[in-house]
Amino acid sequence: MQKIAVIDYGMGNLRSVVKALEHVADDKHEVILTSTPEHIFEADRVVFPGQGAAGDCMRAIDEYGLRDTILEAAKSRPFLGICMGMQVLIEHSEENQGTECLGFLPGQVRYFGDKHCDSQGNRLKVPHMGWNQLKQTRQHPMWQGIEDGARFYFVHSYYLQTEDASLTVGACEYGFEFSAAIARDNVFALQCHPEKSADAGLQLLSNFVNWDGQP
Repeated sequence: MQKIAVIDYGMGNLRSVVKALEHVADDKHEVILTSTPEHIFEADRVVFPGQGAAGDCMRAIDEYGLRDTILEAAKSRPFLGICMGMQVLIEHSEENQGTECLGFLPGQVRYFGDKHCDSQGNRLKVPHMGWNQLKQTRQHPMWQGIEDGARFYFVHSYYLQTEDASLTVGACEYGFEFSAAIARDNVFALQCHPEKSADAGLQLLSNFVNWDGQP
C-alpha cells in the first residue's frame, strides 16, 4: 500500500485536505496526517498545505523541526504544495516585514497592495477571496481531466512573482496576471485550495494520487 503523507506543522486547514485526499484515493493508498520526519520519509507522496502568515508558517516549520524534512521530500518524491505551502517554497516573502522562506524555488512573494485595482481602475478587494479561473499555461500531468480555465477557490493577499517563466504552469487574473501554479520535476504547487474547489479540485488531487512525479 502506498502512503500519502500530509505534513502537519500546526498551520492550515489540514483535516479538509486529508478528507479530500481520502475521498479520491483508492484502497491501495493510505493518507496519513503527520509531523514525524520518519513517517514523511517513508511516504510515497507528500502534501505540504498551509494557511496564515509566512512568518508564522516558517516559525512553525522550525519549531516542529521540519525544515530539512520538507526540503528532502521536495527533492525525492511526488510533492504537492498548497497555498502557503506553495509560497514558502520560494526564496522570500514580503509578508511580516519580510520573511526568508525555504528557498527551494526562485522567486518573491509580493503583496497585492491596499489600493489594488483592475485595468479600469476599479478597486479590488484584498485578500483575493473566492472563485477564479485558473489558466493552464503549459501542459502537465496534474492538469489531466481539468478544463483550461476551470474555476478554483482562492484566499490570499500575497502572490508569487518569479523571473523563471519555466516554473509557471498555471496563471490567474486578479488586477494583473500572476503565477497561480508552478511545477519543477517532481514538485507541483498552487496558490488556490483544491480541497475547497469542488470537482476540479478533486480531479487535481486524484491526479496527484496517481502521479509518478514525472513532468
